[in-house]
Amino acid sequence: MGLNIGADTPADLYITAELAARPPHPADYLREKRAIQDLAGRMANQPEEVLPRFVDLAMELIGGVSAGVSLFEENPSPGVFRWRYLRGTLAPFEDATTPRNFSPCGITVDQNGPVLSLHPERFYDWISDANIVVPEVLLVPLYFGDCAAPTGTLWIVSDKVGHFDSEHARTAAELAAFVSMVLKMLRTEARLKDALEEQEMLTREMSHRVKNLFAVSEGMVRMTMKTTESKEEMGKSLIGRFHALAGAHGLIRRSFSPDGTPPAALDLTGLVRTIVEPHERILSGGKSRFSIAGPPVNCGEHALNGIALAFHELTTNAVKYGALANDAGQVAVSWALTDGALAFDWRESGGPVVTGEPQMAGFGSKLLNDTVRRQFNGALDHDWDAQGLRVRISIPLGNLAHWPSGPGSPFIAPTGAAGCCAPHPAGHGGPIPCAGLRPRRCGPTRKAGCAGIRRERGFR
Repeated sequence: MGLNIGADTPADLYITAELAARPPHPADYLREKRAIQDLAGRMANQPEEVLPRFVDLAMELIGGVSAGVSLFEENPSPGVFRWRYLRGTLAPFEDATTPRNFSPCGITVDQNGPVLSLHPERFYDWISDANIVVPEVLLVPLYFGDCAAPTGTLWIVSDKVGHFDSEHARTAAELAAFVSMVLKMLRTEARLKDALEEQEMLTREMSHRVKNLFAVSEGMVRMTMKTTESKEEMGKSLIGRFHALAGAHGLIRRSFSPDGTPPAALDLTGLVRTIVEPHERILSGGKSRFSIAGPPVNCGEHALNGIALAFHELTTNAVKYGALANDAGQVAVSWALTDGALAFDWRESGGPVVTGEPQMAGFGSKLLNDTVRRQFNGALDHDWDAQGLRVRISIPLGNLAHWPSGPGSPFIAPTGAAGCCAPHPAGHGGPIPCAGLRPRRCGPTRKAGCAGIRRERGFR
């Protein structure tokens, strides 16, 4: 009995029931065992080869002229499947995309079980338009990350009708289940590694901050001594500045506070003022040594922490080496929204003469660089002008609400529709000259979904 998905669907488009009706071929459990051992060995030593080898083994054990993996991506909505690790005759179509809701892969994910399709190019225009002939294709679901629902498929194409049977489906499903488990373990291992690296960075960052705290405190004491006339006035002034310093230090804490609450100061202007306030000193004529200007911008908690950390590093460096190291120095901080990004401009003046870029970058410079470039996917530029350091920072607006997704391992990629992870797509191929049925036109309700593989391969 075929699976009917529309009024114009051929009754024999999906013939999954044929798997059980056909005589099964003899099972080769020894070959299956060796295939599992092969994948297990690669998991330990060559994790990036697990998925490519998985497709190779599936094609060897089950037979066929082509095989590959289709991985779900939620964008563009309602989602597409991306072809990866293709082998055999369809290998040139590596990295092509197919519609989520108009494809055998979509049916397999919805059914959450093996599916057998007969000449799907009769119904799916994007297959026939690419001149692909698929006599039979067997598909089984794949699971990635922590999802209970499948987020991809393994598919094997045969060049003749009647090739696949229930034993083929069982072998493919068991191999896919093992690979899904392997990928979940690799993902857990990657998360643990990231956590350990984060812990190491936190330890180094804490040491760096403590050293800076002593240096800044010493500078505050020296500055206060010069601008006060009595010990009472000095004590009052220092207490106020130390409180401000504590407030600025609190802004750059990591986002795991004891009560789990985010910082209260979410406005960018308030954030910058809080950080520079401990180093404020009114110059002659009642002028502040800080100029702060920019449009109102509210930041998400993670972005707030990162921006606070960046400005804290700039301020601390100015206190130790730059414009804030003497009595006359000034700092101008401004920002603007340009070309989909938030652009910061930090300008120092009136401090010691800048002799050029430091020969060695300290941990603070590395922290600033990592915060802007790695965590925000932004741009950072230093201009070591003799009159004062100028720093330009650009952050994509989309990364102010939350941290962007950084590059993962070769087998872990962006989050899918259900918050699950799938292998990372890479590589492109070209069309193959194989005989097929006459292309059909996409119907009015399918045209948006049918364009994926033609656009990837150059078809129009």
